[in-house]
Amino acid sequence: MIGQSPVQRLIAMFSVAKPHVVKAHVELMEVTMTMHTAEVQTRRPSGLKPHTLIASDRVEGTPVRRPNGEKIGAIQRLMIDKLSGNVAYAVLSFGGFLGMEKKHLPIPWTRLKYDLAQEAYQVDLTDEELTRAPAYEADEEFDWGDRSQEIVIHHYYKAPRYWGV
Repeated sequence: MIGQSPVQRLIAMFSVAKPHVVKAHVELMEVTMTMHTAEVQTRRPSGLKPHTLIASDRVEGTPVRRPNGEKIGAIQRLMIDKLSGNVAYAVLSFGGFLGMEKKHLPIPWTRLKYDLAQEAYQVDLTDEELTRAPAYEADEEFDWGDRSQEIVIHHYYKAPRYWGV
């Protein structure tokens, strides 16, 4: 450690003491200390390959955009079918100002596509379609046990039902 800069010592301690903290998807890590900035290229742990899976907590908060890049809202939460394990809905947080009059729109997962370039989910809906879409107020609870409400949602978005016929 003698003769190493503070950044080099930090990097050495981090990589030796806590190698399990480095996540496979991290390609570049910036370490900033007083008067020193270093970019450190990290290696993917051996055996791990690139993949298309994502943790649910990383989906929450992800922007939802139109094909032209305009932001519509962000994913508030995912609704997962307990029996099949499939994602049924992305609940979009939409509209409002300072938390007032914000709405949640449950959008069938099959209607969303991930855009790598925008790092956002994409859905092709106009403002009018979003305004008319089945929604509930941010401070209300949606009754996910009411299949008739889900039928309305799937019919509105012309999406296949995740639960079959």
